[in-house]
Amino acid sequence: MSAPHIGFISLGCPKALVDSERILTSLRREGYQISPSYDNADLVVVNTCGFIDAAVEESLDSIGEALAKNGRVIVTGCLGAREDEILARHPQVLKVTGAHAFDEVLSAVHEHLPPPHQPFFDLLPPQGIKLTPDHYAYLKISEGCNHRCTFCIIPSMRGDLFSRPIDEVMLEAENLAKAGVKELLVVSQDTSAYGLDLKYAPRDWRGNSVKTHFYDLANALGDLDIWVRMHYVYPYPHVDNVIPLMAEGKILPYLDIPFQHANSRILKAMKRPAATENNLTRIKAWREICPDITLRSTFIAGFPGETESEFDELLDFLSEAQLDRVGCFAYSPVNGAAANDLPNQVPEDIKQERLARFMAHQSKISAERLQKRIGRIETVLIDEVVAEGAVARSKADAPEIDGQVFIDGAVHLHVGDFVQVELEDADEYDMWARLV
Repeated sequence: MSAPHIGFISLGCPKALVDSERILTSLRREGYQISPSYDNADLVVVNTCGFIDAAVEESLDSIGEALAKNGRVIVTGCLGAREDEILARHPQVLKVTGAHAFDEVLSAVHEHLPPPHQPFFDLLPPQGIKLTPDHYAYLKISEGCNHRCTFCIIPSMRGDLFSRPIDEVMLEAENLAKAGVKELLVVSQDTSAYGLDLKYAPRDWRGNSVKTHFYDLANALGDLDIWVRMHYVYPYPHVDNVIPLMAEGKILPYLDIPFQHANSRILKAMKRPAATENNLTRIKAWREICPDITLRSTFIAGFPGETESEFDELLDFLSEAQLDRVGCFAYSPVNGAAANDLPNQVPEDIKQERLARFMAHQSKISAERLQKRIGRIETVLIDEVVAEGAVARSKADAPEIDGQVFIDGAVHLHVGDFVQVELEDADEYDMWARLV
């Protein structure tokens, strides 16, 4: 009798993708096969996203599609916290579980599709099943968040901060490096708060005592001799201590910091930590220590109550901060978020107009910063080889959210190669280069 087949749909952010990888690894360990299509699947698991209304609708549509094409569906992920909403639209789903409810998902699969009697452990790689390309992987170091930002409902779906012990994280990272991963992207809801819930408890790692702490983690990961990229870092003072590691080349000179706004009143209404003045001072100090540091951030335009002058202050912050990579979203109400009840909601047409102005303003800054890199020789990581040449990323580029480096004619390269290039041209986001 052939092993039962599971179809899987993974939606949402990289943190949800890591959850999907963990579920799939457990299923394969038990002997289940993973099906790439609805037709061959005996059951489908949908890992949902519930962060904003558009993501909720995408998740509900994906559940509906899976039900229509397969009929046997288990739902998990962030939207699972709103079970009533899922069942109101799709009452025929077999089971609904919340985010990172791994045991519940497996139990539901066992109930509706019993595992085979003889799982083939030797078919499972030591690093587990990854949904990213072979040369990079996401490393999730914690779950949940202690902040109560008024535009966000993550804590209600994923709970408070829950850090993984550092030896457990390092073992996973080491296995990934041994499997050929060239770049680790460290993710969580609040990476710089890592270990706070564990009181930064020390653990033994390869004969050394290391704390479950942001700095110790960065330092230990730097010993793996692969690219290490830090995402979702709040600008707490102790982050300053990691910048010298970037200057030394232990980890990538890259920080993804979700500033969200620059006006102090708006930040207070958002319940965001850190003041704009401190952020600008900190950015200046970081660049003095590590001039090559790349700073990425995200912002919200049109937050409830945002005035024209407060939005102008945000544009002034961009001019002063000179961030390298920036994303922006027009404020979108999220079911259950406290910001929905704030007064003076900004009309949709004004939100969209401010979003367009924001992106036009930042695109000039991004283009100017990329122009300064032309003529430099840099190491890049090959992501894809196509008929025209190779598509790569520099140390300044995270996959899928930042720019790319195009190398014309370099069809002999392979995905996962590190090569040196001379940067020759740039637009607002991408660069063109030749092999050195």
